Amino acid sequence: MSLDKDMPQDAPKRVADRIAEAIIAQIKDGTLAVGDAVPTERELCDRFSTSRPTVREALSSLHMRGFLSTGTGKRPRVTNPSLEDVFTLAGDHIREILGNAESGAHLEQMRQFIEAGAVRVAAENASNIQVAKMQAALEKNMESVGTDAFPETDIAFHRSIVAVVGNPIILKLHDMFVSTMLAKRPKSPSPRRLDAVVYEEHRAIYEAVLNGDVIAATKHMDSHLERSYRARLAAPKSLLKDAKSVGET
Repeated sequence: MSLDKDMPQDAPKRVADRIAEAIIAQIKDGTLAVGDAVPTERELCDRFSTSRPTVREALSSLHMRGFLSTGTGKRPRVTNPSLEDVFTLAGDHIREILGNAESGAHLEQMRQFIEAGAVRVAAENASNIQVAKMQAALEKNMESVGTDAFPETDIAFHRSIVAVVGNPIILKLHDMFVSTMLAKRPKSPSPRRLDAVVYEEHRAIYEAVLNGDVIAATKHMDSHLERSYRARLAAPKSLLKDAKSVGET
């Protein structure tokens, strides 16, 4: 079956989009099965009378949408897309915009919605095993105060709460961004003091979950994340300092 004959003809589309849709159509009708290699770039160029950059754009789009796996020096092969794969691939691109303050704030808001909801579920429904995992994560967090291992144990504590929800998509979203957010936390002149503040906030969250206090657990989580985010917002440089140095020269 020829790819170019199967292209939708009802509306004008960009060539790269048409190539991608034709390949997806063959995957859905079974002409291309999971594990099959897609036609070579040269073959696709010939069939669609187009250039290699256009073909590569189409293949990149298919990879982004979870329909192809790629490897260095290997032909792309058909894969069965899953929500987890799509989130993972999208996360690589979303991380690239974390340097933008507004985009970072939107992601922080997403994190706050996820974790505030998760801690509410944990306070209401966490099993003894799940609470024990939170306690173990909290103890490791305490032991790492003032060390380079603290960010890792910080992530692990929050993850132990989100895991209670039992939703792999939510957990994947959390995993994709929280480590990057914490890695961007500015260096503190007193890291042990800051770590101690964070740990005490974690401890308050855990105690509220342990006591089944939904209101307190949600309140502590919200205030913890709000303080954490604001601590990472650096103020602009002072113009007065610059003016003073100019006046002294």
